[in-house]
Amino acid sequence: MIGHTPPPAHRQDSVLLRTARLTKIFYGDGGPVHAVRGVDLRVGRGEFVAVMGPSGSGKSTLLHLIGGLELPTSGEIWLEGQRVDGLSQAQWALLRRRSIGFVFQFLNLISNMTVADNVELAALLGGATRREARTRCEELLAELGLSCKAGSAPARLAGGEQQRVAVARALASRPSLLLADEPTGNLDSSNSADVLRLLRRVHGGGQAIVLVTHDARAACMADRVINLFDGMVADDATVRAPLGPPTAAAGVLRLSE
Repeated sequence: MIGHTPPPAHRQDSVLLRTARLTKIFYGDGGPVHAVRGVDLRVGRGEFVAVMGPSGSGKSTLLHLIGGLELPTSGEIWLEGQRVDGLSQAQWALLRRRSIGFVFQFLNLISNMTVADNVELAALLGGATRREARTRCEELLAELGLSCKAGSAPARLAGGEQQRVAVARALASRPSLLLADEPTGNLDSSNSADVLRLLRRVHGGGQAIVLVTHDARAACMADRVINLFDGMVADDATVRAPLGPPTAAAGVLRLSE
């Protein structure tokens, strides 16, 4: 539970996120579906991890478990040294506001609020004052080239602009962990490149990222690439030293896609 201290063997200041034997089973008319099967995962502070695998391999479910959008059937989740898998929905909501930013493929921007209000609301929910929220919003939108869109409704923006707003919203609370689920899945090549450049820049500032993607370009930006198959980790490979040049594994990724 939250507040517990992990066993001495796992007391590593560099470890931001850890899962142990994480499992998720969905039950339906067709019987149980094992979406995630005993996944052990570690993500360091400031590390960029890409999660790849075929459709139905459990990528999005794993991301949702890490962020508390789905509750595990069994296993452990530790975030910043606290065990969080047993939290209530209300406790998870508070934790997400403070420590976890989400970027979804389908954005989930609030349609009846302006771009600025979407971003400022995330900062306010994360504990910022109104002045701090306004300042963060202005800084993020300026960095993303969206200052002129601050008063617009999300629906009036192009797809790439909406995705950048979603990233700004996810970063407004200054979370320790950014979770991104196929953020380039619905974008053309130009807008995809813009979002990937933004993620790389954010990572360069020390942001930890777990990215679910089918895009080899995105995966090659990561420090590590984890491949899931049938809900299990099939491979966990270092692509580059953190913020360093790509290793030979990057070429393997391009061939595998």
